[in-house]
Amino acid sequence: MNQLQEEAYAVPPALRVKRGSRDPLKKSNLSLLLMCLPALALITIFRILPAFGIVLAFKDFNVSKGVFGSKWIGIENFKFFFQSMDVWVILRNTLVMNTLFIVVGTVSAIFVALLLNEIRSKRALKAYQTIMFFPYFMSWVVVAYLVFSFLSQDFGIFNVLLQKLGRDPVMWYTEPRYWPFILVFVSVWKGVGYNSIIYYTSLLSIEQDYFDAAAIDGASKLQTIRSISLPFLKPLIVIMTILAVGGIMYSDFGLFFQVTRNQGPLYPVTDVIDTYVYRSLLVTGNIGISSAVNFIQSIVGFLLVIGTNLIVRKVDSDSALF
Repeated sequence: MNQLQEEAYAVPPALRVKRGSRDPLKKSNLSLLLMCLPALALITIFRILPAFGIVLAFKDFNVSKGVFGSKWIGIENFKFFFQSMDVWVILRNTLVMNTLFIVVGTVSAIFVALLLNEIRSKRALKAYQTIMFFPYFMSWVVVAYLVFSFLSQDFGIFNVLLQKLGRDPVMWYTEPRYWPFILVFVSVWKGVGYNSIIYYTSLLSIEQDYFDAAAIDGASKLQTIRSISLPFLKPLIVIMTILAVGGIMYSDFGLFFQVTRNQGPLYPVTDVIDTYVYRSLLVTGNIGISSAVNFIQSIVGFLLVIGTNLIVRKVDSDSALF
């Protein structure tokens, strides 16, 4: 190793630790660990401890007997789900709708982030961010009433406009064919502000020198985005997509239950695993079945994350999550 390499790998004097002396970074590390305690407590209470309840998936749960006193029935709860007449429709709706949410939501968030990155007025930037971020904080109940105000059969804005144009009103809540588009639009509208901030903050870390050099070379905005912004966002896009794929078996209950107003005619395209389990739990009161379905969702999500990450690692190891 030559002298330059030795100097490059040399430990700065301020960080050198003498034999028998205490680590100078130990105190600061302790303070950082203490800051993590609230988050660790929340994860332990609401994620780790409830995980032991997965045993309910293999039992005929009886409240009076408790979790460990209930009868062990093996995979009977799983058979109930897979032997259901609607299981394949439910699985199809869950996978197709969540795939659409991932693809359209990611593209929309990146597009909005790129637009925000081109705004130079700080006042306008704050105004746009606030407007787009506001729907994220709205509950699905409120969103459901907003959607109903547009799609109501008698007084909905869309039907009023159709009648003024001389066309017949549409029975929106009895026509399943429209709802894949409606749900995707509502989901993107509600979450694009939050998701775009993730990509926008990543764009802010790009050195301005790259954009200046591109401008000097005569590159257009589209060329700059294609050659600088998107390649820089690529690792983040891959990581966010892998995490989203891990939750593809889970659906936003409020979106599919509240926005659709739980209308039976819409079940062929809007009934997903979460809403199906909820209705089954209301009818049968069998907690074991819901636990079994949740167990399936967790296992499939875990396998999808591992599989997607392996594929990404083979294509581009630097973009893999782990």
